[in-house]
Amino acid sequence: MAPVAAIIGLEGTTIGPEERAFLREADPWGAILFGRNVDSPDQLRVLTSDFREIVGRNAPVLIDQEGGRVQRLRAPHWREFLPALDQMKRATNPMRAQWVRNRLIAHELREVGVDVNCAPLADLVEAGTHPVLLNRLYGDDVATVVDAARAAADGMLAGGVLPVLKHIPGYGRAQVDSHLSLPRIDAAAGALAERDFAPFRALSDLPMGMTAHIVFSRIDADRAATVSPSLIAMIRDQIGFDGLLMSDDLGMEALSGTPAERTRATLAAGCDVALYGNGTLDDRRAVAEAAPVLQGQALTRAEAALARRHPPEPVDIGALDDELGALLA
Repeated sequence: MAPVAAIIGLEGTTIGPEERAFLREADPWGAILFGRNVDSPDQLRVLTSDFREIVGRNAPVLIDQEGGRVQRLRAPHWREFLPALDQMKRATNPMRAQWVRNRLIAHELREVGVDVNCAPLADLVEAGTHPVLLNRLYGDDVATVVDAARAAADGMLAGGVLPVLKHIPGYGRAQVDSHLSLPRIDAAAGALAERDFAPFRALSDLPMGMTAHIVFSRIDADRAATVSPSLIAMIRDQIGFDGLLMSDDLGMEALSGTPAERTRATLAAGCDVALYGNGTLDDRRAVAEAAPVLQGQALTRAEAALARRHPPEPVDIGALDDELGALLA
């Protein structure tokens, strides 16, 4: 039987008996890791292996390892990377540096059993971009952002890690933090299509994508993109993204309702999978119960995405490490 259409956060650095029973019964499509789940490489290898053993398949394990402020694996066991925008400005060859950086990230993730990374970002830097997002981005023009996001995605894929394109259809204009409240954008649909949505159109062939918790009031004045049927239809039809589409974390304060209500609204709007990273075991149980079994086009997209996982291509990691240092010298 297929798993349910949910990606669930794990509680800590190990999986205890109660959580183990929940995961076995719920059978989420995947798991997502946070800092609370990370202690050491050996511990993390056991955690990811245990999760897959519990659900009985090679389920995807996700993480946010962008580099800079948003990276769950940190020193002393893992490399520390510059914020992406800082690296883009500093590197003598920014696109090569993007590829090398993300090939190194993929190597570190695969070493501990993580095979999906929630990156690259294709949002554009704007005059009012909120600080929570700003230095995670790659630039303020479409061509630069597309090239940098493509280099990042290619580096991850070469390392056997699936990239997740975010935040579709564009979060750069947001002036509030969607972790805390709901951003609203009043730009005209034509202006959005020409600028904000353009990078995502150019990257629409990537295997997985993540929605933005943001209201585009000229398109749907009442609902954030994650729970808006009209915005999800636009992502599919106008932007042309036909990969697996997951929600941004449904535990963020931008959305209203209970975890179960958010899950049902997300999947009813047209997302393939609901992501719920934080919350109590009861919250995560409610999400899993609200999510149906993956089927139809959602199952087809999920299978197609996972089919693009492959063993890492051979590379000299030490040489890449040296190269990135030289590019940023």
